[in-house]
Amino acid sequence: MTTYYRDPDVLITSSGIHMNGQEFRLPELLRVWHIRSGRSWTVIAKRGVMGLAILTPLLAGVLAVGVALLIHTSFVHGLALVLGGVLVGLAVLPVADLLLERVDRSYDAGTRTIEIWGRLRTGDVLLLRTTDAQRFGRVYRALLRALEPAARS
Repeated sequence: MTTYYRDPDVLITSSGIHMNGQEFRLPELLRVWHIRSGRSWTVIAKRGVMGLAILTPLLAGVLAVGVALLIHTSFVHGLALVLGGVLVGLAVLPVADLLLERVDRSYDAGTRTIEIWGRLRTGDVLLLRTTDAQRFGRVYRALLRALEPAARS
């Protein structure tokens, strides 16, 4: 028996599959397909908020430098404003790295719900529903690989 994919909820082998709390032998599946839902605008909005969160301190630093150059104050006050703006800009780098990592993970997860469906003699059955695009890809490819030999026999 060959194992094509395994995680806590899904097991795909050359003899059958276990998904969504159900078990099926491969010859029982007449057809397998997937459906993608519409985009989740909430996820997209969260990405935008994270982008603004990265830019806000940078803009504050640039504004402080600009104010220091435009207003006519003593040299010490102007230098303090410029150094403060530069420090705010530099302080953003570690926070920006964390936020960019979160944005990156949100792209890995995707903005859509994806379902894998299978057709049996008794009707259609939902095999898997996920928002994780990478997991969907691994499961769906494994399922297609497992079904290849079953379709030929």
